[in-house]
Amino acid sequence: QVQLVESGGGLVQPGGSLRLSCAASGIFFSMYTMGWYRQAPGKQRELVATITSGESTNYAVSVKGRFTISRDNAKNTVYLQMNSLKPEDTAVYYCYAGRLSESWGQGTQVTVSS
Repeated sequence: QVQLVESGGGLVQPGGSLRLSCAASGIFFSMYTMGWYRQAPGKQRELVATITSGESTNYAVSVKGRFTISRDNAKNTVYLQMNSLKPEDTAVYYCYAGRLSESWGQGTQVTVSS
């Protein structure tokens, strides 16, 4: 059974930083594309960043240069380092694991506000 558990969300002031973590179990982690998506109130879920098994990365235009996705295959964990946070980054952030099928975490709230 696939399980993705996110952590690291919270309240941060504009310009601040947060690091999200997603611990995976029940999958052969190193073979999966991992990613982060987010959903703000009243909006559709959108891609934030993905990282393939070969560590190729892809970012949404809105976060490029501010966010960095990385993975540690020894720890079955994917990270999202978020810098220079803006109020429009406020959303629930979901961890994603994809190969032949997709799995999602429960989400972690990120709120950027002064």
